[in-house]
Amino acid sequence: MNLTAERLAERLESLGAVSKKRFIVAFSGGLDSTVLLHLLSTMDSDADLLAVHINHGLHPAADSWQAHCDSFCQSRNIAFIARSVDVDGSNGLGVEAAAREARYSAFRAMVEPGDCLLSAHHRDDQAETLLLNLMRSSGPLGLSAILPVREFGAGHLCRPLLGESRESLLEYARQNELSWVEDPSNLDTEFDRNFLRQMVLPTFEARWPDVASRLSRSSELMAEASDLLDALAAIDLEGAGGQAERLSVEALQALDDARRRNLLRYCMRSVGLSFPGRKRLGTINDCVLEAKPDRTPLVEWPGGEARRYRGFLYLMPAQSEMPGSSISIPGDADHVPAGPGLGTLRFTRVAGEGISPELLGNGLEIRFRQGGESLQTGDMTRKLKKLLQDAGIVPWMRDRIPLLYSGERLVAVADLWMDSSGVEEPGVEIRWENHPALY
Repeated sequence: MNLTAERLAERLESLGAVSKKRFIVAFSGGLDSTVLLHLLSTMDSDADLLAVHINHGLHPAADSWQAHCDSFCQSRNIAFIARSVDVDGSNGLGVEAAAREARYSAFRAMVEPGDCLLSAHHRDDQAETLLLNLMRSSGPLGLSAILPVREFGAGHLCRPLLGESRESLLEYARQNELSWVEDPSNLDTEFDRNFLRQMVLPTFEARWPDVASRLSRSSELMAEASDLLDALAAIDLEGAGGQAERLSVEALQALDDARRRNLLRYCMRSVGLSFPGRKRLGTINDCVLEAKPDRTPLVEWPGGEARRYRGFLYLMPAQSEMPGSSISIPGDADHVPAGPGLGTLRFTRVAGEGISPELLGNGLEIRFRQGGESLQTGDMTRKLKKLLQDAGIVPWMRDRIPLLYSGERLVAVADLWMDSSGVEEPGVEIRWENHPALY
C-alpha cells in the first residue's frame, strides 16, 4: 500500500492522537521529517500544525539547514519555529547522545497539555535501535526499542511512521517532488548507528531481505514482555508501600533477586532516574538492603542515589549543590523555587491559620540550617534539630529544608512548622510542592 495522508490519519487514530489540539513536528529538514510534515499538511485534521527545527550548531551548514526548513514551511503555509541548543559532548554521553538529550529537552519545554509531538522514526530506525540496545546489554524495555506512543512532558510523543520502511518514504518524496537536506555526518561510521546502517544491516539484508520487519516484530514482542514486567512491578510496589521513591526493605527482601531487580528498575524509571547497571544494582542489594538497621548506607551513580533509613530504601536524584546565599521571597509572591532539586514553596491566602500576611507582604528569605535554630510551637520554644529528629525526617534532608526568615527571625520551616508568634487567622498557607521524600 502506498504511503498516503489517509493512511497516516488511520495510524494516528490507532495511537489515540487524532483528538489532540496541536501537532508539533520534530522537523530536521531530512528526508523522514520532510515526508511526515508534508503528509500532515495534506491531511484533513482540526489540530493546529507546528514545525519545530532544533539547531544544534554542530555543523557548518546548520544555519543553512534551518533556512531550508523555514523556506519549506513558508511555501506550504505551515507555522515554523527554530530553537538553538547547546550540546555538551564532554559529559560522558558522547556528542550523539548529548545532542539527542538537548533536542528532547527543548521539545519537552514547549509541549503543552493536549499537544502531540510527532517524530518521523520508521521501521529501519526501529531495527537499528534494537541492534544498538542489544550491544548495550539492554533488557526487555531497551529491546522494545522505539515505542509508537508515550507520555512526553505535558503531552504525548507519537511516531506514526514506525511501520513504514525508509524506501517507502523515499518513494513518497520522489513522487511529490520534495527536497530535503542531507547531513554528511550520517555517512560517518564512527557513529554506532551509522556503522549499523552502512555496514551491518546491508549484510543482514543480503541474507534476510525482510530483516527490518523481523526485528520490528521482535521489538513488539519485547514491548509486550516489558509491559508484563511493569504490571508485576506495580503489584510488588503496592506490597512495598506504594511509593516508588520510598520502599520497604522488609518487602524487598521477601522478593527473589530477579523480581527485586525488576521492581527497582521500575521504581527508578518512575522517579526519573537513569539505570545504574546490573553491577550497581547488586551493590544496592548487598550494601544497602543487607546493611544493619542502624546504618545509613549510600550508593551513588550518575544522576541518582540509593539510601536506607529506618527500614526504608530511598531512591532519589543525586543531591544538588545547596544555594550559596539566601533566596528572596517578594511580598507579592504566590510561589518561589525552594532551591535546586527542592521543589517549590507556594503561598495561598486562607480563612484559617497561616503565617501573618503582613510578614509575607514585607518580604521573606529562604535560608538553610546552620545549627542552633529554634522556634515557638504552642507555648514552648523548641530546637529545630530536636523537631526534625522527633518527626523522623531523613538525615540527608534535615539541612535541605527551606527555612523562612523575616529579618533574623525564623517564622516557618517549609510547611512543617510555623513560629506561633507569626501565626494569624486569616493567614497565608504555605505548601511545599514537589520536594524529595522527607520520611
